[in-house]
Amino acid sequence: MELTDSQIKDLMLVTLNELGRGRFTQIAQELQEYEVMSNLLKKEKVIFDSGKGIQRTIMTKVGGTFRHVGLHSQDEVNISDLLDKINITWKHGTAYWAWERREMLENRGKALIVNIIKPRRAAAMIDIAQGMEEAFFAEPDPSDKLVPYGIKYWIVKNSTLGFNGGNPTGFGNCAGIDSDEVPAWKNYTGEYTDISKLDLVKKLRKAHRKTNWKSPVTIQDFRGPMGQKRRLYVNEETLSDIEDLGEAQNENLGRDIASMDDQIVFKKHPIVWVPYLDDDSTNPVYMIDRSTFYPVILKGDYMRETEPEKAPKQHNTFVIYVDITYNYLCIDRRRNAVFSLAAA
Repeated sequence: MELTDSQIKDLMLVTLNELGRGRFTQIAQELQEYEVMSNLLKKEKVIFDSGKGIQRTIMTKVGGTFRHVGLHSQDEVNISDLLDKINITWKHGTAYWAWERREMLENRGKALIVNIIKPRRAAAMIDIAQGMEEAFFAEPDPSDKLVPYGIKYWIVKNSTLGFNGGNPTGFGNCAGIDSDEVPAWKNYTGEYTDISKLDLVKKLRKAHRKTNWKSPVTIQDFRGPMGQKRRLYVNEETLSDIEDLGEAQNENLGRDIASMDDQIVFKKHPIVWVPYLDDDSTNPVYMIDRSTFYPVILKGDYMRETEPEKAPKQHNTFVIYVDITYNYLCIDRRRNAVFSLAAA
């Protein structure tokens, strides 16, 4: 029996609900781990928003109105502008997977159709994970208007210890706020020479205290739903040295010759290997506060899969697109830090 185009579409929609069937081994992915897709973009950890872009209002200064006074002192009233606005645009990502009508004619059994479709859909999802991982950890390019603002846009390196992470290189501001004019809009920075208790660890401790801002008054703000949990991002070389440091302080390792692998933490915060940072010769250590730094997704466009449709200029080919509209937002750069290896 000949399959019509509408029947093929219906068959594909039914098949999509049964992609758990069948098995295959994929060795196509280029990275061992994908932090963005496996952690940052989990649905319960993202913020959904609407509108033409992403905007937030933040308080960057106080009015300085408090003073001690004597009896009958005259009031001095001045109204200061306390607020600034963050403005960033939506970024759009897309991938697709496709099949040819005659492939369906050759593979009409349900299991055979699944065997055709499942690896193609998985490949599209791996493509998305790969592209989003690269964009998040790449150096920001001021001329590229398509790529989202990743970690190196928001958390900027500086060799001086303290809140010195200014505007990203090549940008006149960070999300619409010039950190040269607004010092409160700077992340914590510093350099280290050794991965040791007296150097990197001591500086991380200091950064952890310095970036742990606690408001003296209760206010509602835009912090995300994931609490105050932090994550530290490092490359493989740095993580390996940190694991060695962790093993050296443990007197009860037993028979495990790699007891710290995948278990090393800093103040109970996970230290995560990011393969894309392996090419960064500064061996950075990013300490991010997930309550202030997270993805924002446009409502209705979170990994949205279209229905099967004809591919342009290929009348026998059907295609399904996967779309996402998003960007990364940091609402308080002072709660985040980065350390880099000092030049030899």
